[in-house]
Amino acid sequence: MEFGEASLPEQQQLLREALVREEFELYVQPIVALDARAGWHMAEVLIRLRQEEKALVPPGEFLPVFEQLQMLPQLDSWVLRHVVQRHLHGKAGRTFSINVSGQTLQHAPFVRLFRQIIDASGVPAKSVLFEIEESDIVASAEAAQKFADGVQAVGGGIVIAGFGAHSLTHASVKVLKPDYLKIDGSITRRVAHDYSCVFKCQSIRRLAETLGIGVIAECVETRDALDRLTACGIVLAQGYGICRPYPIDSVRGPSQVELNPSAVPAVRPA
Repeated sequence: MEFGEASLPEQQQLLREALVREEFELYVQPIVALDARAGWHMAEVLIRLRQEEKALVPPGEFLPVFEQLQMLPQLDSWVLRHVVQRHLHGKAGRTFSINVSGQTLQHAPFVRLFRQIIDASGVPAKSVLFEIEESDIVASAEAAQKFADGVQAVGGGIVIAGFGAHSLTHASVKVLKPDYLKIDGSITRRVAHDYSCVFKCQSIRRLAETLGIGVIAECVETRDALDRLTACGIVLAQGYGICRPYPIDSVRGPSQVELNPSAVPAVRPA
């Protein structure tokens, strides 16, 4: 049965079964240093649903159903286990960033699971980052702070994603103590031709420098956007103009990826 053609109750049942049968595929999109001449060492983890016909269902189709079922913490836990146990164990020099939902921020067992997995695997906790959407922080500030405190106590890192799309206060950023701010795609897509977006990027960079944290530009799709971001002092970026997502199972080393040479001429795979 095609996921998109199924009724909502059928979709809900398909997703429950998919979790049990592990019918998901993990992809990565590298986050590259724009002034580097090697490959990548950090990547965002993305998830797809595998159908019987081997076609992949994008997350925009099935995540809303998981949200309705209040099952996003279970899905995020599945991703965490698979990333650490299958793709980080015994592989030094690699960092993966895992998206977590607003529901997961309020699910206390998730942080306990993170500690258990790290203790059992021997994987350095610093090789795991968790991306929290700025909108989820705004909606659940106390839960976000407790989540960040718990992750950082284990040794993991925090990325505030979608940064700049909402009016998150500098005080909240200081409280969460993230490792990175990820500039929202609505800003980076327009930065090449909208000076207000340039100003936002410069402001975010200055804030990050003041706090001693990194900045990542997401959704970088054109050379013009890349040049403007570089001029703004942004040094880390990801997007289809740099490298398209590809299966995590094909990752063999920190630099093994074919980057888009027309977008980033200075970055080459080692």
